[in-house]
Amino acid sequence: MKIKIFVFIFGILYFTNIFSAEKVQIRLGVLVFGTVNWELNALKNEALLETAKFTLSIQKLANPQAGKIALQSGSVDMIVSDWIWVSKLRTQGEDFTFFPYSTTAGALMVPDQSPLKTIQDLQGKKLGIAGGELDKNWLLLQALAQQKSFDINQLITKVYAAPPLLTHQLLNQKVDAIITYWHFAARLEAQGYRQLLDGKNLLNQLGIQQAVPTLGYVFKQSWAEQHPQALANFLMLTAKAKNKLCTLDSAWNKIRPLTKANDLKTQKTLRTRYCAGQITQWGAEEKQAAEKIYQLLRTLSHNKLTGDSKHIQTGTFWSFPPP
Repeated sequence: MKIKIFVFIFGILYFTNIFSAEKVQIRLGVLVFGTVNWELNALKNEALLETAKFTLSIQKLANPQAGKIALQSGSVDMIVSDWIWVSKLRTQGEDFTFFPYSTTAGALMVPDQSPLKTIQDLQGKKLGIAGGELDKNWLLLQALAQQKSFDINQLITKVYAAPPLLTHQLLNQKVDAIITYWHFAARLEAQGYRQLLDGKNLLNQLGIQQAVPTLGYVFKQSWAEQHPQALANFLMLTAKAKNKLCTLDSAWNKIRPLTKANDLKTQKTLRTRYCAGQITQWGAEEKQAAEKIYQLLRTLSHNKLTGDSKHIQTGTFWSFPPP
């Protein structure tokens, strides 16, 4: 039977004797406008830090690359990033490891009245792609197109740009569709735009039914082994904070200004998509599904995204040591 994340972490806390008096400082790097800020604020708003066995030192980051640099240089202990990057680093002798944060992925968006219904309908159209040619959503879309005997690379016009610019181009009919990050997709959805395909449906059509995390907390394995109690407590409390945001309107209302959304429809859509990414299970089946995704990304990127390793590196996914 699969183990629920809450139960799993609680058990770790119990058996590792979390009631130690000394508090460990966790230096956390977070994007200025990242959704991690929602949970960090909920930690304070919902008084969850009153029993914490750690203290937080927050370093604001301008972009994901700044976070990776901060983690690798040792100026922070933890960031949110993806497991593909972690596995690639481990092939280079680094000891970074990953614990899941969210399964929410991007989406392929079109105007509501668009005639586009399937990815085959993209033939001859202009597609905006966030994240560049090695974007994971774009690579997986290529995998699905290949499965359907559709050479998407040759039959569409590709436009690579940052998500805000792609949103602008879609709104102004400069492109026919965009594949973009989940929060940009959610804002478009609130304006009446339509999901042609989201990350979950994309994986389902590729034969992967499990909910595989897209992002997670990344930290050094050696650091985690030195501070298992503080780490377990942090993961449990942030999961509780996220759960409160998704189940209690009072908790959500306190962090609504952080969404930078002025209208209720956009705020509601952001909340729905954010909460759809909650991690409820993380076990052997999900890790096997991650390996399938890895193989697809490795093939489609010609090893550029994953590195030369034929499989996800051992230790990429953090497992708490036995009590």
